[in-house]
Amino acid sequence: MAGSDRNGVIIIGAGQAGAQAVVSLRAEGYDGPIRLIGDESVPPYQRPPLSKKFLAGEIGFDRVELKPAEFYAQAHCELLLGTRVAAIEREKHVVLTGDGREIGYDKLLIATGSRVREINLPGFDLDGVHYLRTVGDVAEIQAHFKPGARMVVVGGGYIGLEVAAVAKKNGIEVTVLETAERVMARVVDPIVSRFYERIHKEAGVVIRTGVTVAGFEGENNKVTRVVSGEGENFLCDFVVVGVGIIPNTELAQSAGLEVENGIVVDACTRTSDPDICAAGDCTNHPNGVYGRRLRLESVQNAIEQGKTAAAAMTGKDKPYSQVPWFWSDQYDLKLQIAGLSSGYTQAVTRGDPEAGRSFAVFYLKDGVLVSVDAVNRAPEFMMARTLIAQHARLDPARIADETINMKDIAKA
Repeated sequence: MAGSDRNGVIIIGAGQAGAQAVVSLRAEGYDGPIRLIGDESVPPYQRPPLSKKFLAGEIGFDRVELKPAEFYAQAHCELLLGTRVAAIEREKHVVLTGDGREIGYDKLLIATGSRVREINLPGFDLDGVHYLRTVGDVAEIQAHFKPGARMVVVGGGYIGLEVAAVAKKNGIEVTVLETAERVMARVVDPIVSRFYERIHKEAGVVIRTGVTVAGFEGENNKVTRVVSGEGENFLCDFVVVGVGIIPNTELAQSAGLEVENGIVVDACTRTSDPDICAAGDCTNHPNGVYGRRLRLESVQNAIEQGKTAAAAMTGKDKPYSQVPWFWSDQYDLKLQIAGLSSGYTQAVTRGDPEAGRSFAVFYLKDGVLVSVDAVNRAPEFMMARTLIAQHARLDPARIADETINMKDIAKA
């Protein structure tokens, strides 16, 4: 697409995918107008640190900003912040904003990401009940960080456990309530769940699994307890809810684009409308490594799809097909996940998760490596990404033998 196009590119969503698309559009040689529209009042920033170092107060906003404000000026990208897109009119090639503006586009990228899954239970609107998704959310939670304060975390997934770790290090009394029978049940094997339950309990966090939350109660409109479906009361000064996220697909759906567990795109991020691409958490895309469609909630996916979308919008097809990867920082532990373990038939452990603080679990499906969970094991994580892409068939005995170097793990 030439720079002489009348309207240029509009990007809806000022997050990781949207910011990456700006960088990549210019890198691809596109010199036309770019408008980046975001509903928050601040420039694009990283979300993963919000539940880690940013929440802990170890870094400021300047360290989570994806690019300084001057970058967008230098890239000739118009930032429309604090702006909500109300509708996309595909026939007219325009977007309508909540404040009544009509803005034309030649190519459009939907990078609307996701939002927290809210729980509509009695007392959900009491003061002190929080979610964590934005920098504003972090500020509200930090206001409760006083030594001896009592926090209940609803949800034992990545966000819940990361918040628990930060709060505990700040002198907060922490209780985690998880509906499933183990923490992080949606993303890791029972071996890894047991390890993290041990680590958190050793740090003084109370972990309660198999507990349903029935509602919140309080005094003077402020939460003071979480009530379980089993009839228990958990006293607290504040609550952080982390029960997953929901892809923001409503805008695309209202515009008549194909949506099924995310905005349906091809390997080049094109939607059912050839002039509209979509990238990030909100997309359902084909993955060549696993031979099926996926909707991923990860920084890596947002970045790579942002690059792919920029190429597609400039008339270049660069299909995206990579091994997904994720990470979580809790205490001094870095969990790095390569691939997707769903459907595995055998789990092989390398290292000792029962006593140590460093190990990896290799997931095999009929002998073929499909995923690895690595805790403080960077070599295993890095090598796994290559081996998964190669559909490597591995010998379980060699995996478990730590005298064999990771680079030699696949050798017969």
